[in-house]
Amino acid sequence: MTASLSQRLAALAARPVDDATRAHAAVRVLDWLGCALLGATAEAGRVLAAHGRTRPAGPSLTIGAGRRDAETAALVNGGLGNIFEMDDVHRTSIVHPGDVVIPAALAVAERDGMGTVPFLDAVVGGYEVAVRVGLAAGRGHYRTWYPTATCGVFGAAAAAAALEGLDGEGTADALGQAGMQASGLWQCRVEPTHSKQLAAGRAAQSGVIAADLARLGLAGPRQILEGTHGFFAAACPDAQPQRATADGGAPWKMLETSFKPWPACRHAHPVIEAVLGIRDGLDSGAVAGIDIFTYLEAVEFCDKPAPGSADEARFSLQHCAALTLVKGAPVLADFEAEALADAAVAALRGKVTVSEDAQFTKGFPERYGARLEVRLGDGTRRQASVATAKGDPENPMSGAEIEAKGRANMDAAGLGPEEAERLIAACRSLADGGPIAALGDVLAEAPVRAEK
Repeated sequence: MTASLSQRLAALAARPVDDATRAHAAVRVLDWLGCALLGATAEAGRVLAAHGRTRPAGPSLTIGAGRRDAETAALVNGGLGNIFEMDDVHRTSIVHPGDVVIPAALAVAERDGMGTVPFLDAVVGGYEVAVRVGLAAGRGHYRTWYPTATCGVFGAAAAAAALEGLDGEGTADALGQAGMQASGLWQCRVEPTHSKQLAAGRAAQSGVIAADLARLGLAGPRQILEGTHGFFAAACPDAQPQRATADGGAPWKMLETSFKPWPACRHAHPVIEAVLGIRDGLDSGAVAGIDIFTYLEAVEFCDKPAPGSADEARFSLQHCAALTLVKGAPVLADFEAEALADAAVAALRGKVTVSEDAQFTKGFPERYGARLEVRLGDGTRRQASVATAKGDPENPMSGAEIEAKGRANMDAAGLGPEEAERLIAACRSLADGGPIAALGDVLAEAPVRAEK
């Protein structure tokens, strides 16, 4: 009998992890922690923490809520990483795996007293499953569904199952239960809500629940992905199931996952980089117009000529282009009220047009590309085109840049320099077998700054 996709994914996630990939996983943990601590300062983060404080005490670190049971820790922590749009992303699957896999793995590892090596290996395997399910789900799924939640839940379940010592059949049960809980609709992005955080948090939490139930013997549907009434049939109009297990001997999918250098939607990053490439010596006051050409999804998500909030600004190609030309590489403050009201930025924002380029649309999601033309008052033009944005594997951030990003996020979250360095050092030490408890010790003491 042919093995199901769940069984084959379980086998792929259980491959031996080499030391270099394990060290890379430790960097992913650092990147996620900086994003999550920053997210805890926002309104959504405070609400999640307040909910966490109503839940039972337990062994698992819950940012802003002390130590709670593992399910609560996964829910709260899972909702924090994407709030400021600095979370990692796998381009082709359109999944942000760190948001859901790391919180689920951390919650179970602390609850069950697991060591650092099993924790990092579980993170690597969780990324593998989340990304592979996203690859198979296809571009059509992204039109309506939030893949970080719907596909990420499978990665969270795989990570939790690994830490709970489940074999291939037990992990397949966990993936079956994960599929029964896969959810997250994109309506949340067209209304002013924080439901996206709930979807990510629930995916992490549901992964923990799925593994716990599988460990106790609750059987899950083996063909939850490819079955006639499964996930692909129900929610993925152009699913390619074969992509879930293609290239089984390839490098880990974690290594294909991009880091984000700037606090904006990833769809805006090619535009930011293109502007950075041509802004030197350019007087923003001399600009008559900026024409942006990019792929359809970037237009649909990020064509916001007059953002009225920080959340909208992070999803505005017009704002990202204007502020980058005026100020340079974006920082967190560039999306707050003062920056939105900046006269020079606002004036330039009104001169930006956004259009689809069919070639970029054809290349998405394998490539997130953009082209722009800056028209000057004297009739001259400057042009730039970007195929792979900073942070992609082909255009990587250095280790020092990733640590600097984490340090900046921790500072904005209210950690002092000494606390930040202790936390960074604790993350570095994971690669050498340093204790997971060191992360919790720092985080339990770390205050977070309330959002202004």
